[in-house]
Amino acid sequence: MTSLVTRRRFLAGLGAASLITGCQSHPLAQFLVAMQGWNEKAEGLIFSPNRLAPELPPSAATPEEAFPAYFISDSIPAAPAIWTLKVGGMVKRPMVMTLDQLRTMARTDMRVQHHCVEGWSAVASWHGVRLSEVAKLAGLDPGVKFVEFRSFDSGYWSSWDLASAMHPQTLLAYGFNGRQLHANHGAPLRVYSAVKLGYKNVKYLTEINFLPNRTGGYWEDQGYEWFAGV
Repeated sequence: MTSLVTRRRFLAGLGAASLITGCQSHPLAQFLVAMQGWNEKAEGLIFSPNRLAPELPPSAATPEEAFPAYFISDSIPAAPAIWTLKVGGMVKRPMVMTLDQLRTMARTDMRVQHHCVEGWSAVASWHGVRLSEVAKLAGLDPGVKFVEFRSFDSGYWSSWDLASAMHPQTLLAYGFNGRQLHANHGAPLRVYSAVKLGYKNVKYLTEINFLPNRTGGYWEDQGYEWFAGV
């Protein structure tokens, strides 16, 4: 049987391709949209906040030179020390946090497999603070159902369901393979989660908004699957 991850990659890729080629009205495109909606509902039903991706041993790590790097931002801060993270939306205590403040919070490390919609996988170590810990500090309104992540990378952004964002393996990562996060992996801070495909993990993070309604995303608005769970 084809795995859920493989099927999601196939549907996401074909869905995007149908939009790019301008055949949205074609029956195939309509079928893909319907399948994508069904797939998202199924993923939401089977998602469990208690299901963890396996932690892998150091021997499983992908050589760093072989781990794909996507340096896509035209606006890397000249002085990362002045970078800040805005936390807002439906919260009791809106915040503007520095990297030093995030580093004073409880650190979480994990070595897991990264899945990309393009079809490759790799293993690396990430460390940072759980997003759920930042949410606790901010104090979420009971009406929050979704989380939106914004970036300084040419308008790149994404939105998630709250349950995935609060998963214990969803990090605000500032470290990669035991060192400070590299610019080509999203420094100074990025979202990294073991429960989402790579394009959902927003690099160069500048803003987190806790919202009552679902929004889209850079790739999602071009036809890629919105839920994109692993």
